[in-house]
Amino acid sequence: MGITLLLMISGRTPLYLTAIVGSFITAMIAGFPMTGGEGPSVTSLINGGLNPVIADMAGVLMFIGVMERVGFLDVIIRNIIKVGRRLGGGAGVATAGGVAAGFIGMLTGFTQPAITAVLTGAASSKLGVNPSKSAGVHAHAGHLGNFGGFTHPTQVAVVAITGIGFGMINVYGVLISLAIFAFSFMRLRKETAKNGPMTDEEVNAIAKEFESSEHNYAFWKTMMPFLVLMVGFVMGYPIFVVGVLSSIVTMFLSATCFSKAEQFMLNGVGRIATPLVATIGFLFMSSVINNIGMADSIANLFRPMLTVAPLQSMLIVAGIASFITQSNGASAAISIPFLQAVMTAVPEASPLGLAVMAAGGGAVMQYYLTGGPVAALATVIPVIKGSELKEANLFQRPAMMFGMVLLLAVSFFF
Repeated sequence: MGITLLLMISGRTPLYLTAIVGSFITAMIAGFPMTGGEGPSVTSLINGGLNPVIADMAGVLMFIGVMERVGFLDVIIRNIIKVGRRLGGGAGVATAGGVAAGFIGMLTGFTQPAITAVLTGAASSKLGVNPSKSAGVHAHAGHLGNFGGFTHPTQVAVVAITGIGFGMINVYGVLISLAIFAFSFMRLRKETAKNGPMTDEEVNAIAKEFESSEHNYAFWKTMMPFLVLMVGFVMGYPIFVVGVLSSIVTMFLSATCFSKAEQFMLNGVGRIATPLVATIGFLFMSSVINNIGMADSIANLFRPMLTVAPLQSMLIVAGIASFITQSNGASAAISIPFLQAVMTAVPEASPLGLAVMAAGGGAVMQYYLTGGPVAALATVIPVIKGSELKEANLFQRPAMMFGMVLLLAVSFFF
């Protein structure tokens, strides 16, 4: 199991395949039967990965599929950008572009800030924002998509292992991520103010390039399905059911026929492939770690520290794991076993608190060294003319540390 985790951390082997194959070999070495028997078997451990949280993901992706295809999502993004410009000029546009990308990532599992940066990056630069710093703000989207969302494999695994369900962890994720955005926004606003104001004519001419949409839905219509989704979360209804209900509301408000809406919903579920495999793989690995006694061993080793500060220890370990691997997904090889160890050593610790620390530390610190090697800053730089990765990443770092300080402060409230 140790070799499996080291390979996952190294990034030199396929992440999910390594977790599944390594866990299977470990189970064989530990002497678990393939099927049957009184104790755990390989089959029962694999079936344990078919967690109910997978149904939650399907419900959310059905909803976002129809929202995207009928054009509601486009209208919402354009309005977010418009509000950003009015509240904060170029700094507001860059921040709004990142927030919009983050919300898309929350719901689709694919946080790609370049999607909005194509529009808002150029516009924010024209409005006086340093291109590299605009890129840095846009790339904060990954924090929001990973920590506030419903489909990132590590987030899903943390939710499933702690048994908390989606809901409050997403609230904490959104608030912490928006605080990171706000920190960079204030710095950016202060810097751009030194450049002097632009005329209203110049601002309006630039705004036309990125605020117009081919869809003309009223904004309240596009937000109504989200309101239904949020109310369902708060009331504790099954997320799969709430997602389907929100999709039906979207269908009626957009006057889309039943058959088309259903196809859009099913297309949305097509995005579940990666998180589905990852969730089953990580939870299979988690079950093997528990059943071979590895979680107990880690818990006994760190018991003095865990007994005094379980949540703070979880935050530090998750942050360091993500910092080293530069990947929230790869960090699961460290943070998931440690999460199980904390739950074993300190059973009275808050499951929600542990989940927030485990998911938050990884989602924030994965971008610290380079801005993210896969789908974050590196993909934004090419679409914002004049931006440079190193400068953009340096601009991001104080906001990330601010996010970690907030998480540390939050840990004392659980």
